[in-house]
Amino acid sequence: MSKATRNALLGFVAGAAAGALAGVLLAPEKGAKTRKKIQKKVKRVSEDMTDTIGEKVDNLKDQLNEVIHQVKDKTDEAEAKLKKEAKAATNATGK
Repeated sequence: MSKATRNALLGFVAGAAAGALAGVLLAPEKGAKTRKKIQKKVKRVSEDMTDTIGEKVDNLKDQLNEVIHQVKDKTDEAEAKLKKEAKAATNATGK
């Protein structure tokens, strides 16, 4: 995840949380009711963040696995080429 994407995501989440909290705190209700609303909002934002972060982690895992497979394929190709060239060199020298 790029730094700009991470910062944008963090800004979005922080803004959503601040907006939700301000809305609840400014609403004309009793303290206990307000605290319950805050708890619900915090829980919802936390769950949303957990889901979003989980999705990003899954995407990063997929990307990392793809890179690992590409590197392995290139390594296997290079190894096969070196073996072929070594065999050709051995045959050319007669040993």
